[in-house]
Amino acid sequence: MKTILALCLLVATPCMPSAWAADVPASKVAANGTVSGEVLEVKDIEAYTYLRLKTKDGETWAAVSTAAVKKGSKVTIENAMVMNNFESKALKKTFQSIVFGNLNATGAAKTEPSPHAGTAKPADPGPIKVTKATGADAYTVAEIYAKATHLKDKPVRVSGKVVKYNPGIMGKNWIHLQDGSGSAASGSNDILVTSASPTKVGDVLTIAGTVRNDKDFGAGYVYKVLIEDATFKP
Repeated sequence: MKTILALCLLVATPCMPSAWAADVPASKVAANGTVSGEVLEVKDIEAYTYLRLKTKDGETWAAVSTAAVKKGSKVTIENAMVMNNFESKALKKTFQSIVFGNLNATGAAKTEPSPHAGTAKPADPGPIKVTKATGADAYTVAEIYAKATHLKDKPVRVSGKVVKYNPGIMGKNWIHLQDGSGSAASGSNDILVTSASPTKVGDVLTIAGTVRNDKDFGAGYVYKVLIEDATFKP
């Protein structure tokens, strides 16, 4: 086995099944946050469609929410985020790099937004005014940003309106909440929340979770403040 591994490192062709081969890692995302290419291969599993794409920079894998994508179609992945060393248990495969994002495709059925929003800004939801949650650990979104260092790794409760929702990435749902406090210019008006509970854009929630600071998900996706493992409260 060690001999085979050594040969893999020395030769130019990869020692992996050709079905998984990709000429170029998924490391080049356009400045507008997109990856475009021709679909060379499609693999469907529960909740996701994996696509092998031929892009201008070479081949790469991408994952979106389940969609009817045809081989040979031209697709664009929006809000693209590169994940390194991502393991798909369903496919029994660890991708050295893979793109997650929203599918905007020609030749593909319309689909719901997919796995991961990265740092893409939520659409403007218009004026928002949500009453502050109650309790000793209750804060507004702006207060969580202002007291982030003090609140690090501590439980908080916050109420807000869902302005962006991306389900089912790494076993979590990704929720952006706003309550009308904070500044859009500084980003202190919008808090990212991860939860096992489903929701939808437009819902008004009260959540309880743990504040984390400077969370790095790789590929430059760093959140100054977020709330993890949230549960929904009455």
